[in-house]
This record gives sequence, C-alpha cells and structure tokens, in this order.
Amino acid sequence: MGLAQALTSAVGGLRVTQSGLALVASNIANAETPGYVKKTAVQVAAASGDVTIGVRLSSINRELDQYLQRQLRTETSGGAYASTRTDFFQRLQGILGQPGADNALETVFNNFVSSAQALSTSPDSSAARYSLLTAGQTLAQHLNGMTADIQGLRSDAELGLADAVNQVNSAMRQIAAINRQLGQSSVQDATAASLQDQRDFYIDQLSQLMDIKVVATDHGKVNIFTRSGTQLVGDQASVMTFDPKGSLGATALWDSDPAKRGTGTIMLDSGSGSTTDLIAANAFGSGKIAALVEMRDHVLVDAQAQVDQIAAGMSRALSDRTVAGAAVTAGAQAGFDVDIGSLLAGNTINLAYTDTATNTQRQVTIVRIDDPGALPLPPGATPNPTDKVIGVDFSGGMAAIIAQINSALGSSGLQFSNTGGTTLRVLDSGAGGPVKIDALSTTVTTNVLTSGSAALPFFLDGAKPYSGALTAFGPQSLGFAGRITINPALLTDPSRLVVYQTSPLTAAADPTRPNFLLNQLTQGMLDFDPQAGVGTASAPFSGSLQSYIRQMISQQGEAAATADSLNQGQQVVVSSLQQRYADKSNVSIDEEMANLLKLQTAYGANARVLSAVRDMLDQLLKS
Repeated sequence: MGLAQALTSAVGGLRVTQSGLALVASNIANAETPGYVKKTAVQVAAASGDVTIGVRLSSINRELDQYLQRQLRTETSGGAYASTRTDFFQRLQGILGQPGADNALETVFNNFVSSAQALSTSPDSSAARYSLLTAGQTLAQHLNGMTADIQGLRSDAELGLADAVNQVNSAMRQIAAINRQLGQSSVQDATAASLQDQRDFYIDQLSQLMDIKVVATDHGKVNIFTRSGTQLVGDQASVMTFDPKGSLGATALWDSDPAKRGTGTIMLDSGSGSTTDLIAANAFGSGKIAALVEMRDHVLVDAQAQVDQIAAGMSRALSDRTVAGAAVTAGAQAGFDVDIGSLLAGNTINLAYTDTATNTQRQVTIVRIDDPGALPLPPGATPNPTDKVIGVDFSGGMAAIIAQINSALGSSGLQFSNTGGTTLRVLDSGAGGPVKIDALSTTVTTNVLTSGSAALPFFLDGAKPYSGALTAFGPQSLGFAGRITINPALLTDPSRLVVYQTSPLTAAADPTRPNFLLNQLTQGMLDFDPQAGVGTASAPFSGSLQSYIRQMISQQGEAAATADSLNQGQQVVVSSLQQRYADKSNVSIDEEMANLLKLQTAYGANARVLSAVRDMLDQLLKS
C-alpha cells in the first residue's frame, strides 16, 4: 500500500468515524424526543478499480420494523376507537343512572307506579292525587332531562368531529410537505432520516383519528389512502371539510340527502374538482372519527329512541282506547261498522279477516295520516311484523278515505263504504266468498278528561295530545321524551284523576280510573318499535312498560360492559406493540455509549495512521 493510498484510507475512516460520532451524539440528544427513531450509519468500502482504498458513508439507516410499525398503527386506530366509545358509554350510563339509585330512570318510574298504587287504594284521598301528579311531573321532567343529556352527548360528538377533522387536515398538510422535501433528493442522509421521523409522527397522529393505508413510493415518499381506497396524501394533501351544526336536538339526524340532514358530515376534496361524502361512503371503520360518528348517529340515536318509546308508551297506555266495531249484515254479506270520526293523526283502524282459500288470517292496520308527505308508509310503520300497513290521507273527507282504502284492499274481496256521517262499513263478498271478516276496531286517543272512558290524556306532547302521528319529518315519537309534560288540566283539577264523566258524575271514591291507570302502568301489554334497538323487526319487543325499561337498562349496561372490555383488551394490545416497537426503535443510552467507545477506538486508529504517514513523509523529505 502506497503512502497516498494509506493517507486516503485514513482520511476516509476519519470522516466516517466523525459522522458516526455525530450520529451517536444525535441519538443521545434525542433519546426523549417523541417520534425519534434510532439512527445508524451504513458504511461501505470505497474502491478505485480493483483496489480498495478506504471506507465511505453509504446512508443513514432508521432502526425500525416496518411490519411492526404498520401493525401498531392499525391497533392504535382501534385503540382510539375503543377508548372513545368507552368514554361515551360511561357517560350514557351516568344519564341512565345506576340500578337502585334515586336518579335512575327505573326508580323514578317505580315511584310513579307506587303513587298510582296509593291512588288505587284511596281514590278519594287528595294527598294520593297530588302525590301521583307530583310523581308524574317528576317522571316527565326526568325524561326531559335525559333527552337534554343524550343530545348533549351527541353535540359533544359533533364538536369532537369538527376538532378531529382539523387535526386530520393539519397532519395531512405536514405529511405532504415532507413528501415534497424528500422528493428533492435521492440520498438517504441524516436530513432525510430526520424528515421521515417527523412524517411518521404525523402519520401516527392520523392513524389515531382514522384507519389508513400507507404505501411507500420512490425517494422515501409515501401515499396515504382511506380504507376504501380514496387517496388522502401524496405530494399534495386532500382537504376534509366539516359543517358542524353546533347543539343537536333529537330531530337532528344524519342523512345522505343534504336537504334532510340535521348534523354535520365530512366531505373530502382531493383537488380534482369533485368531493366525496366520507360518512356516506363508509370511509371510517376505526379511529376516533369512526367512534364519534357511531355514537352520534347510531348508539345515542338509539338511546334517545328507547327513551322516546318509554314516553310514547306511557302516554298511549293511559290515553288510548280500543273501540270495537258493531256487527252488521247486508243481504248475504256480513261485516262491521265503526265510527272513525274521533281518530287523530296516527290513530288506527284495525281489521282482521280470513282468506278462505288458504284459511289464513290476515291483519290490516289503516293509519290516519294528516300529512300527505308521509305517504306511502313503509311496511315497518307499526311494530307488528305480520300486519299490512296502509296510510290514508284523511284531509279529503270520507269519500276520499273510502276511495283510498278500496284502492289498497279492494282486490282482497273486502268492500268498504260510508253509511253516513263518519261511519266506515266493511263487508265481505257474501257466503262462499274469498274472505271472511273476523274483527274490526279502532284505536283512538282520548283527548279530554271526562269522555266517559277511564282512559285520559295524562301526558301531553307540549300542549297537544300524543297520538303517534306520522309526518314527512318523522314520527311524533321522535324526541317526544324531551317534550312530554303532564296535562296542566290535571294540575288545575286533580279530581279528574277519578272523575271520568260528568253525567252522571263519577263518585269521588270510584276506583275505575285509578285502577285503569295502575293496570296500564304495570300490566298493560304494548308493542315497542324495534327500530329503537330493543327487539328485532321479526320479533319486536312486546310487554309492559316496566319490562321494557328493564330490558333497555340491561341492554345498555351490557353494551357499556362490552365496550369497556373491548377497550381494555385493545389497550393491552397497543401497549404491547408500543413496547416491542420501542425496544427496536428507541435509543438505548448504554448501547450508544458502547458505540461511542468503538468509534473513539476507530478514530484513534485512523489518526494513528495519519500520524505514521506524516512521520514517514518527514523522513522522506529529510533524506
């Protein structure tokens, strides 16, 4: 080896060693820096022709396991999803109250039932009457408060989505900017490695907010996509927009139709001139955003619907009455007459007939509709999965009503007519005909206190009766728990809790109405809408109000426990992966100090070579 070659080799070694020393110093200095990945120098032999003349620095390597990194991002997204859901479920449990607690829904309802029991025992007791009214008012106010709290949670989710979208946009802008910087050079030096650390930090932030796919490209850049394949980031960042509605109410629901939507939605502008509704596209399967959307649009909406079902069930249980039709004949035809003049919007005509060809009984529910925009009604407009539901617009008078019913059912062999006034007559087609009418009745909401019936409008929807009306904007039950109130006429005259008719006047100790109230609250069988999440479309929940409340509380408690269990398991997985990732990528001070000693030794050896070459050159010059 010549002196020039030795000098070149030693200088190259010193340079590589100096770079290594700087890298060790950087590793130690950034040992506590979030997102910093340990760096190592990759050195290769430098050659000239067939002769190795020294060493050079090839690149700076980031010590990380990319497979483990991808797995950690996936589980981090799942962890943020599970944690957010658990937080909301715990807050929802606080609204429902712990079983047995004074502020629990079941406790407040049972207090109302106990007051009804006391009135049933002592109908003439003024104290018992006032106690029932006080308990009823407390229950109505409790349902009002639960609605406000549930909608408060939905509003928190709405605001959380607005904040999350801002964080997404910030992270995507940073990632795109770093991509552009990396694209300006093909060398994997310390600057490039540091930029990749910064980019990974923002990608990790993004993965907490939503589930993403990261695809590496040339020059160390990456492209980021949603789970459905929509690109979010390349050299340019897409932009997400969110139109928050602020404080949400029970009627503010998400809809893919902007004209019907009452909540904010997340739009993505990729810069191509078109936008995508990411919620409609189901682009969020995990991460904080997915959890917020699920809570705002599904879990809390179902919770509100269940509370509304309780309010609607109480109201209708006390105010609805069934009026049976009167049997009639017309020649060889047989059927029933029923008065439909007292039906309110949402009240029904209930028909049962037998198809004689197959000996199959069929049920028809004809619903009074005052808003034509609600027509036609969907098959699931009533909880009964076996009935045929027909919505009839009552605004055009009896002739129009009969025409609509005949149009819908005339082919069955049934004949509908008006015999005068508001009487509806239904006849079969005679002996040996295709149908036999089994029963006809109406379900009517009582809207006065002294109708002669034990039923009474104990609860109101604001200032109007609750009859289950269906409109183009949704059913009357939507948000009803937030509007339910006790009938002010009862507060003015508590005697109406007993007096149900004035001619003849009901006796002050008559137990008829108090017994009816108690029976309806404890034994009355109601069908509950499965769309609220209790029961299914094929097997809707049917039972008493008490049993529905217990089922609701049990189901919500089970959902909260499941969410908490999922969260605990997910956090264990995330913690385990974080530890494994840290073991591979974090800086070890002991390891860096050992590397420092090696580099010091190498530096000294290269310096010794330089010193020897200098001495030899001095000797040559003196010769």
